[in-house]
Amino acid sequence: MKKAFLLLAGAALLNGSLIAAELESMRKAPELAFNIPGQGQKLLSQYRGKVVALEFIWTTCPHCQAASRLMTKLQQEYGPRGFQALDIAVNANADLLVENFVKDFQVGFPVGWVLQPEMVSFMGFNSDRYVVPQLVLIDRKGFIHYQTPQKEDPNWDALMKEDSIRQHIEQLLSPGNSAQRHTSGSSRLALAKKGP
Repeated sequence: MKKAFLLLAGAALLNGSLIAAELESMRKAPELAFNIPGQGQKLLSQYRGKVVALEFIWTTCPHCQAASRLMTKLQQEYGPRGFQALDIAVNANADLLVENFVKDFQVGFPVGWVLQPEMVSFMGFNSDRYVVPQLVLIDRKGFIHYQTPQKEDPNWDALMKEDSIRQHIEQLLSPGNSAQRHTSGSSRLALAKKGP
């Protein structure tokens, strides 16, 4: 009996520590202004009230192209529930490449562009060396819950799977999740493959 109590107490203490660590790592998404061809400048805050999957991409990166195809599928499925996918290109001449990227890969959600330093600042990176795509999942209140690591992660294959991404989106879309509480924390997704 005493052993069971100690195990239960230990589990409760560990769970409390994990929640505290998660709360410390959660952060409000900074404002981000980006340009969408034919629509002009948009602000990330315009999508408040939706669960946002924000991907920073290179239009010429095969991994980014595959990620955009997946996000198109997820947008079609989860859009009616309040999900919004956004791709933001950061490669050189992105302003000239975005329109063709949307047509060539039949992207079914907004795709814009920003300069690389803006992306580095938004992500909170300590250098301009990173891998793409970079994915951030933001709750309805504008808090970042999941963010890819700056550099390639050994768990990438497991976390890049569609099932893993879906699980995180489902969690953020679930009733009462982000609208009332912020206890799920900010997990790092290793959804980044080698970039340019």
